[in-house]
Amino acid sequence: HETLMIYPQGNYIHESNEHPFLQIGEIKYGKPILDRVIKRDTLLAPAARCALVSMNSTVRSNLTVGHPIDLLIYEKNSLIFAHQLCLTEDDPFAKQISEAWNKGLVSALENLPKFYWESRSENTPLFQALN
Repeated sequence: HETLMIYPQGNYIHESNEHPFLQIGEIKYGKPILDRVIKRDTLLAPAARCALVSMNSTVRSNLTVGHPIDLLIYEKNSLIFAHQLCLTEDDPFAKQISEAWNKGLVSALENLPKFYWESRSENTPLFQALN
Protein backbone atom coordinates (compact mmCIF):
# COMPACT_ATOMS: atom_id res chain seq x y z
CA HIS A 1 0.00 0.00 0.00
CA GLU A 2 1.11 3.53 -0.67
CA THR A 3 -0.19 6.92 0.41
CA LEU A 4 -0.13 9.65 -2.21
CA MET A 5 -0.82 13.37 -2.07
CA ILE A 6 -1.82 14.46 -5.56
CA TYR A 7 -1.64 18.15 -6.41
CA PRO A 8 -4.04 19.87 -8.86
CA GLN A 9 -1.20 20.13 -11.40
CA GLY A 10 -0.97 16.32 -11.46
CA ASN A 11 2.34 15.93 -9.64
CA TYR A 12 2.39 13.95 -6.40
CA ILE A 13 4.39 13.03 -3.34
CA HIS A 14 4.28 9.84 -1.30
CA GLU A 15 5.22 8.81 2.20
CA SER A 16 8.66 7.39 2.93
CA ASN A 17 9.77 4.35 4.93
CA GLU A 18 11.10 6.63 7.66
CA HIS A 19 7.96 8.80 7.80
CA PRO A 20 4.92 6.71 6.79
CA PHE A 21 2.50 9.65 6.75
CA LEU A 22 1.68 12.78 4.81
CA GLN A 23 0.68 16.00 6.50
CA ILE A 24 -1.27 18.82 4.89
CA GLY A 25 -1.59 22.39 6.08
CA GLU A 26 0.61 24.03 8.71
CA ILE A 27 3.44 21.59 9.46
CA LYS A 28 6.21 23.41 11.30
CA TYR A 29 4.72 23.11 14.81
CA GLY A 30 3.18 19.64 14.90
CA LYS A 31 5.42 17.68 12.55
CA PRO A 32 8.35 17.08 14.95
CA ILE A 33 6.24 14.80 17.17
CA LEU A 34 5.03 12.87 14.13
CA ASP A 35 8.62 12.50 12.87
CA ARG A 36 9.78 11.15 16.23
CA VAL A 37 6.88 8.82 17.01
CA ILE A 38 5.13 7.52 13.89
CA LYS A 39 6.77 4.45 12.37
CA ARG A 40 5.37 1.75 10.10
CA ASP A 41 4.65 -0.51 13.09
CA THR A 42 2.92 2.18 15.20
CA LEU A 43 -0.49 0.95 16.33
CA LEU A 44 -3.62 2.87 15.39
CA ALA A 45 -4.62 4.20 18.83
CA PRO A 46 -1.16 5.61 19.68
CA ALA A 47 -0.94 7.07 16.15
CA ALA A 48 -4.31 8.78 16.65
CA ARG A 49 -3.16 10.23 20.00
CA CYS A 50 0.03 11.39 18.31
CA ALA A 51 -2.04 13.14 15.63
CA LEU A 52 -4.04 14.92 18.34
CA VAL A 53 -0.85 15.97 20.15
CA SER A 54 0.53 17.23 16.84
CA MET A 55 -2.59 19.32 16.29
CA ASN A 56 -2.50 20.51 19.91
CA SER A 57 1.07 21.75 19.41
CA THR A 58 0.04 23.58 16.25
CA VAL A 59 -3.03 25.18 17.85
CA ARG A 60 -0.93 26.28 20.82
CA SER A 61 1.84 27.84 18.70
CA ASN A 62 -0.05 29.25 15.71
CA LEU A 63 -2.87 31.75 16.21
CA THR A 64 -4.24 31.05 12.72
CA VAL A 65 -5.01 27.41 13.62
CA GLY A 66 -7.79 26.59 16.05
CA HIS A 67 -10.57 24.30 17.12
CA PRO A 68 -12.54 22.31 16.28
CA ILE A 69 -10.19 19.43 15.51
CA ASP A 70 -11.76 16.59 13.55
CA LEU A 71 -10.30 13.09 13.72
CA LEU A 72 -11.63 10.52 11.25
CA ILE A 73 -10.38 6.95 11.09
CA TYR A 74 -11.38 4.81 8.13
CA GLU A 75 -11.42 1.04 8.17
CA LYS A 76 -8.98 -0.63 5.79
CA ASN A 77 -10.39 -1.06 2.27
CA SER A 78 -13.46 0.97 3.18
CA LEU A 79 -14.75 4.52 3.14
CA ILE A 80 -16.78 3.95 6.31
CA PHE A 81 -15.70 5.85 9.42
CA ALA A 82 -14.50 3.42 12.07
CA HIS A 83 -14.09 6.26 14.56
CA GLN A 84 -14.89 9.94 14.47
CA LEU A 85 -14.14 12.74 16.95
CA CYS A 86 -14.83 16.45 16.78
CA LEU A 87 -12.88 18.14 19.55
CA THR A 88 -13.81 21.66 20.57
CA GLU A 89 -11.65 23.92 22.70
CA ASP A 90 -13.60 23.05 25.86
CA ASP A 91 -13.91 19.31 25.12
CA PRO A 92 -12.89 17.29 28.24
CA PHE A 93 -10.94 14.70 26.21
CA ALA A 94 -9.05 17.42 24.31
CA LYS A 95 -8.18 19.07 27.63
CA GLN A 96 -6.97 15.75 29.07
CA ILE A 97 -4.74 15.16 26.03
CA SER A 98 -3.30 18.69 26.25
CA GLU A 99 -2.69 18.58 30.01
CA ALA A 100 -1.13 15.11 29.92
CA TRP A 101 1.13 16.14 27.02
CA ASN A 102 2.23 19.30 28.83
CA LYS A 103 3.00 17.36 32.02
CA GLY A 104 4.87 14.73 30.02
CA LEU A 105 7.04 17.35 28.29
CA VAL A 106 7.90 19.03 31.59
CA SER A 107 8.73 15.65 33.13
CA ALA A 108 10.89 14.67 30.14
CA LEU A 109 12.84 17.95 30.38
CA GLU A 110 13.36 17.48 34.11
CA ASN A 111 14.77 13.99 33.47
CA LEU A 112 17.28 15.01 30.79
CA PRO A 113 20.96 14.85 31.73
CA LYS A 114 22.03 17.92 33.70
CA PHE A 115 24.62 20.49 32.58
CA TYR A 116 27.89 20.51 34.53
CA TRP A 117 27.11 24.02 35.81
CA GLU A 118 23.57 23.37 37.04
CA SER A 119 24.44 22.61 40.65
CA ARG A 120 25.53 26.24 41.15
CA SER A 121 22.44 27.93 39.71
CA GLU A 122 19.68 25.33 39.61
CA ASN A 123 17.54 27.32 42.04
CA THR A 124 17.85 30.60 40.13
CA PRO A 125 14.76 31.42 38.03
CA LEU A 126 15.48 32.02 34.34
CA PHE A 127 14.75 35.74 34.19
CA GLN A 128 16.62 36.43 37.43
CA ALA A 129 19.65 34.56 36.04
CA LEU A 130 19.57 36.71 32.89
CA ASN A 131 19.58 40.05 34.73
